[in-house]
Amino acid sequence: MTPAPLRLAATLAAGMALLALSPPSHAADLSTPSQKAISMPSVLYRTATVKGRKVFYREAGDPALPTIILLHGFPSSSHMYRDLIPALAGRFHVIAPDYIGFGYSEAPAATEFHYSFENLTAHVTGLIDQLNLKSYVLYMQDYGGPVGFRIAVARPDQVKGLVIQNANAYLEGVGDLPKQVFLPLWDHRDSATEAAARSFLAAETTQFQYQVGAAAPERISPDNWVFDQQLLDRPGTDAYQLDLLSDYKTNVAAYDAWHAYFRVCQPKTLILWGRKDPFFIPAGAEAFLKDLPQARLVWLDAGHFVLDENTPLVAREIITDFAEP
Repeated sequence: MTPAPLRLAATLAAGMALLALSPPSHAADLSTPSQKAISMPSVLYRTATVKGRKVFYREAGDPALPTIILLHGFPSSSHMYRDLIPALAGRFHVIAPDYIGFGYSEAPAATEFHYSFENLTAHVTGLIDQLNLKSYVLYMQDYGGPVGFRIAVARPDQVKGLVIQNANAYLEGVGDLPKQVFLPLWDHRDSATEAAARSFLAAETTQFQYQVGAAAPERISPDNWVFDQQLLDRPGTDAYQLDLLSDYKTNVAAYDAWHAYFRVCQPKTLILWGRKDPFFIPAGAEAFLKDLPQARLVWLDAGHFVLDENTPLVAREIITDFAEP
């Protein structure tokens, strides 16, 4: 009689031989990707030297597709578009730059670089030229408005459409809170008016900007304000951020020129507006319709920043209006 250990060894050997000759029907699924696997567009993280400064940008999608440029707000960066970029990349070539002094772009001291909206725009247009982009839609939020509207006025033939998301071009859109802080600063910059403006650089204000008006604040990722605040807290950053907050008055001075561009060029426009935004209030969204009567206005149940809760909706609306058939 064969001992039990030998019988077990023989059984195992026979079983292994059988498996080698007749692999299970699902064996191919283990070695090759399933056809049902989810494919996520790749996002590339790149830098370019523009006017001697390093500009960081995110890129995704086929360059043969229509290009959309995502212009971020204050105090954020292209990081705010981290979910929207892959949602658009299947239908667009997506470019999302960080302005000088923001995100991963170079952040020279205020004594070494003139921080103005005109200069931020010059570095974005420099990047556009380096990438040889001749036609694009501009998505603008907050500070993205002044940058994008400057580009559109200077290059109307290249701009094929506007997506305006809580970005002002009308005084009607300025809420009471920013008026109380910034009108005195714009009238006369001194230590007292700067002190009030510094409240916009504080951690509690950064968090408030992201959570205010949210349908469900617990759906707003703390990554937003933690990342932004770490950059705001870098030594010397407060000096150039105050320069930009003061320079914002040049945007208000440019409103008439922007309105003339709207009336004359009538760019295709999609307005996406968080209706609970206390900074850029709903009247600012409605004001665009005076000069852009064909614009499509979509209200969002959100505040100043809308994407954590509304990325699928925002992507769908952009694709509906601007993607190729």
